[in-house]
Amino acid sequence: MSRAVLQPSQQKLAEKLTILNDRGIGMLTRLYNIKKQGQVWKACGDPKAKPSYLVDKNLESAVKFIVRKFPAIETRNNNQQLAQLQKEKSEILKNLALYYFTFVDVMEFRDHVCELLNTIDVCQVFFDITVNFDLTKNYLDLIITYTTLMIMLSRIEERKAIIGLYNYAHEMSHGTSDREYPRLGQLIVDYENPLKKMMEEFVPHSKSLSDALISLHMVYPRRNLSADQWRNAQLLSLISAPSTMLNPAQSDTMPCEYLSLDAMEKWIVLGFILCHGVLNTDATALNLWKLALQVSSCLSLFRDEVFHIHKAAEDLFVNIRGYNKRINDIRECKESALSHAGSMHRERRKFLRSALKELATVLSDQPGLLGPKALFVFMALSFARDEIIWLLRHADNVQKKNADDFIDKHVAELIFYMEELRAHVRKYGPVMQRYYVQYLSGFDAVVLNELVQNLSVCPEDESIIMSSFVNTMTSLSVKQVEDGEVFDFRGMRLDWFRLQAYTSVSKASLSLADHKELGKMMNTIIFHTKMVDSLVEMLVETSDLSIFCFYSRAFEKMFQQCLELPSQSRYSIAFPLLCTHFMSCTHELCPEEMSDYPRQGITDVMNTATLNERTSALMRHHIGDRSLSLCNMFLDEMAKQARNLITDICTEQCTLSDQLLPKHCAKTISQAVNKKSKKQTGKKGEPEREKPGVESMRKNRLLVTNLDKLHTALSELCFSINYVPNMMVWEHTFTPREYLTSHLEIRFTKSIVGMTMYNQATQEIAKPSELLTSVRSYMTVLQSIENYVQIDITRVFNNVLLQQTQHLDSHGEPTITSLYTNWYLETLLRQVSNGHIAYFPAMKAFVNLPTENELTFNAEEYSDISEMRALSELLGPYGMKFLSESLMWHISSQVAELKKLVVENVEVLTQMRTSFDKPDQMASLFKRLTSVDSVLKRMTIIGVILSFRSLAQEALRDVLSYHIPFLVSSVEDFKDHIPRETDMKVAMNVYELSSAAGLPCEIDPALVVALSSQKSENWDSLIDTTKRSTQPSSLRINAAVPGSWANSENISPEEEYKIACLLMVFVAVSLPTLASNVMSQYSPAIEGHCNNIHCLAKAINQIAAALFTIHKGSIEDRLKEFLALASSSLLKIGQETDKTTTRNRESVYLLLDMIVQESPFLTMDLLESCFPYVLLRNAYHAVYRQSVTSSA
Repeated sequence: MSRAVLQPSQQKLAEKLTILNDRGIGMLTRLYNIKKQGQVWKACGDPKAKPSYLVDKNLESAVKFIVRKFPAIETRNNNQQLAQLQKEKSEILKNLALYYFTFVDVMEFRDHVCELLNTIDVCQVFFDITVNFDLTKNYLDLIITYTTLMIMLSRIEERKAIIGLYNYAHEMSHGTSDREYPRLGQLIVDYENPLKKMMEEFVPHSKSLSDALISLHMVYPRRNLSADQWRNAQLLSLISAPSTMLNPAQSDTMPCEYLSLDAMEKWIVLGFILCHGVLNTDATALNLWKLALQVSSCLSLFRDEVFHIHKAAEDLFVNIRGYNKRINDIRECKESALSHAGSMHRERRKFLRSALKELATVLSDQPGLLGPKALFVFMALSFARDEIIWLLRHADNVQKKNADDFIDKHVAELIFYMEELRAHVRKYGPVMQRYYVQYLSGFDAVVLNELVQNLSVCPEDESIIMSSFVNTMTSLSVKQVEDGEVFDFRGMRLDWFRLQAYTSVSKASLSLADHKELGKMMNTIIFHTKMVDSLVEMLVETSDLSIFCFYSRAFEKMFQQCLELPSQSRYSIAFPLLCTHFMSCTHELCPEEMSDYPRQGITDVMNTATLNERTSALMRHHIGDRSLSLCNMFLDEMAKQARNLITDICTEQCTLSDQLLPKHCAKTISQAVNKKSKKQTGKKGEPEREKPGVESMRKNRLLVTNLDKLHTALSELCFSINYVPNMMVWEHTFTPREYLTSHLEIRFTKSIVGMTMYNQATQEIAKPSELLTSVRSYMTVLQSIENYVQIDITRVFNNVLLQQTQHLDSHGEPTITSLYTNWYLETLLRQVSNGHIAYFPAMKAFVNLPTENELTFNAEEYSDISEMRALSELLGPYGMKFLSESLMWHISSQVAELKKLVVENVEVLTQMRTSFDKPDQMASLFKRLTSVDSVLKRMTIIGVILSFRSLAQEALRDVLSYHIPFLVSSVEDFKDHIPRETDMKVAMNVYELSSAAGLPCEIDPALVVALSSQKSENWDSLIDTTKRSTQPSSLRINAAVPGSWANSENISPEEEYKIACLLMVFVAVSLPTLASNVMSQYSPAIEGHCNNIHCLAKAINQIAAALFTIHKGSIEDRLKEFLALASSSLLKIGQETDKTTTRNRESVYLLLDMIVQESPFLTMDLLESCFPYVLLRNAYHAVYRQSVTSSA
């Protein structure tokens, strides 16, 4: 006791064990990174990743020489081979310093460990995992960490090259070798076979090590039971004994209950290899060792580095005399592990799935049980974690006899229940704190005080520590929890660790070996303190699965299997949640794994950084960026899977909705009529068509349709997506629901456009009513998603449908607005101008005319009032406005051409304007006019376009009146009561508002905007509009865009006004030529003409109103002038005797009535003053009589 080495309080065993264990993990992390970096160099051959001197052909011979002579140094006789190093020496020193001094740190770590182990042997420390748990665990951890470190060192292939190169560069730069090199070089040579060397090294430590290992003989076998034994014992069940449900879970070996099985196996297997002599002398040790060899084929050294235990043990023992029996034991255990270990662990996982499910369900209903049953929670987490890690390392690293035992498609369920238990602990942490604060102060403090009082011998130092424990626990109160006070018992736990060291040495005044009850009680108290201040650390200790970061291929494969199995898809959220674990595997001694570069790509870092920085970037990529990329991939795949299921359901629903369309009822009606009239059907035995709704009739509950399966799969997957609102991964927040929302928006957009079935080659497109039915079915399904996931589906509708009202969506893709606008302009209205389709005012629709070449579509099915209303529903006010702007663009191009024709005939028209009361002069002037037919044709086209727009506006008004009746009525009232004397700019604003609501206006604001762009002062505006619209050049007869009028820039406003007036004159004097056209006959049935000249009425009124609004002229005066000229011209044809010229004179007379009826500026009194009403009456009589005759 007089020697300092025997003073345990001065040796600081607890502190050294704590520090060395932590440092050992840090050194392992650094060596692991160096090893993996070497694999990157070797595998990818990236010159930016590998130092140039390791791939440089000029240095290849020097590197080989250094490795061959290692650790010897020969610089004098090999100047030629080493000369090249002179050029690279500074770069070598700079880039290899990190690696070299890591190896130096490993050597120093070994020195400290050996010193501490010798001290422990001299102190003759007593080890028992059930009594001095912290001391024994830290001692065993240190030995395994030290062993693992030396094994990892031996696996770095470039270690000799790196150390040798650095030392040669150091000697060339400083004239001498690095002072650590001789010892470091010898260390590398000695530990070529690390376990063999360490078996020799641990001969003096075998007594302490074997005692610590043998103390596991009660703990390890109890943890290593089969699933049937667990099941018979009703392990982890809270409801197996309801009467004891509220009793606290107790154990004499509290911390051993959740001790990692994986850690114990490493202790036993590697520990007994190091002190193998005890296997021949102690049956307990041999049984422990054989049991560990039978349940695993490999051990996890560090992260994804594994140790194949049977082969390694056999190779070590084969050269030891008298170990044939041990070799046979190893072979028998290997056979047993290969044959039975897989099935045993499979059954364990199966049991744990049901046990954790029960535990999570009970605790979610009664979270108060987390207090008394906290031990069960951490036991369950530890057991499950051990089984998952076992499966992970064996699935890739062991040859299996039965591969099915190593493929677990239900592992996601086990991980999910682990995450659920972790969530309960985090959520109800204050509940557990309240419970254990009262437990510590009300029970543990009292019991510990009694134990201390009953101690026969208690030295002063130990008494002070024990009294501080009692005082600390006694001072606790629930109020501290309620006030949110932060608890910290780390000092108390370290004091207990120190006390274990003081009382576990030989000849200690207070021997813990003689007072085991004290040790067991303190171990329980330490567990209780952790329940108050270290819940997060406990979760990491018992359930950390960050190892998945290093098994990314297996991780992704498990996820895909989970998604492919419908019953497991509800647990798929477990995989993104696991990504939150990854950063817990980092260590402060390897800061490059936690470094956070500025937000630039990993490629940029690799291109610009030095070697050490590139190493940092690579390892950060493996942990930080890997966690982000995996989490993002998992959530994205889950959202895609849900999106695909929703799409399939929508397709089914659209099919069902399609069966209810009117076009499918004709056959049913026909069958009903034939049946009623007792007519025979065409074919006997023809199967009767199934009526819509048959799919909903179920004969029994066992019948499962495809739609049922889709809904089931969707509900399971949506449960997973909706499980957590968000998750934090490496300081990034992920929201699973937003992934689904984003995918739904994209798919909904594509589906809407796809359902139009637009074929540019054949110019086919779905009818608006059918598309609207499909869209509504789609929206109904999407609306039902809110029953599964808490997402704002209305936001999806708004984002998608509003984009569809624009020309292009946010991705620059065409929308239904652009598709339908293009189709109506390029297909329907083009055929109208070609004479294949006519506008029937009586039907308010465009109708196909009988022609030689039948059209591929029925115009009425796309333009009647129901279809136009459906179109308005789909496009909305914004889309209809775009349609109107596109129509007006075409009208403006026609007006531009008309003005050019007016300019060509300006002199003649000027004379005709003032000579309308001189018949002979008018006749001679009319003969001088050119392009009369072109003027009428273009005006007719304008009228057709305006008629189509009128239909669209009326449909829009009906739709808006249904959806927003009060707002529409307010707008209409505002329009109707605007005073006549109101400023035109204000009036145009009101008209624009009214037009947007679909209300008809005296002056069309869209037409005014389109035509005003032709004025010279608005030329730039025209160019912008033309570029923005990018409309096709259809519906024109040799038409050019307004920009083709080259001289318009030089026309003054007065001249433009004159051209507008003369345009009306041109149209008025050209009307009589229509009488000679065979197609100009008026049809009372359609209330129009088959060549669409009845549309002239709308064209004349709208064009006049727009032009003279732009030029600030009097609309009424100009229309009166037009009426006078038109009536005068038409009265002349009444005097004609040529029947060819006057064949449809009466039908043309009716145009005057139509013009007046259409105009808000003209009256019948004004018409009668110019054109006798008796002629109109006779004209109506004649066309109706002719219609009756034709019908007869």
